[in-house]
Amino acid sequence: MDLTQGTGKEKNARAKKMMLWFGIVSLLMGFAGWTSAYIVSSSREDWIKDLALPSSFFASTIVIIISSITYIMAKKAIRQDRIKQCTTWLLVTLALGITFVILQFNGFSQMVANGYYFTGPTSNIKMSYVFLIAAVHIVHVVAGIISLLVVIANHLRNKYSSEEMLGLELGATFWHFLDILWVYLILFMYFVN
Repeated sequence: MDLTQGTGKEKNARAKKMMLWFGIVSLLMGFAGWTSAYIVSSSREDWIKDLALPSSFFASTIVIIISSITYIMAKKAIRQDRIKQCTTWLLVTLALGITFVILQFNGFSQMVANGYYFTGPTSNIKMSYVFLIAAVHIVHVVAGIISLLVVIANHLRNKYSSEEMLGLELGATFWHFLDILWVYLILFMYFVN
């Protein structure tokens, strides 16, 4: 396939999609580094083997999976030019994204209540990794929420339709990446002792 071929609109769309995927790959590399360090550190003597992750982390996992489904429903609605239905699904996705962040902070509170801290004399290397990995993911979810707000604003200005949905597709791709990434991270932290 010759990437120089096509209309200006097609080339612009390809360029934006490619830039998004470059960003996603770089984020994956960062999380791969942290999870690799987690594995290497698991051989330390002070590593906690039987740590239970906060229940809020599991609840937030369900929430973020549902939010990906609602984003899919928004895309489906706009493909069929159902503008009001798309608005509803986008707003539900936004509410679920905010709920995810709240549940994550609730998980941090649960860890602190159990005596686990990110740093300090009572901290543990495993808990520091759990805090770090979850916190960095939260930062990216906040970026996803900002991109979702941009998508909603553009949608409310009637910039998307069945013929023009590039911005919505890019936002959805990033959101689904965040969802898949969190599912991987929670499974990783649950099974890698």
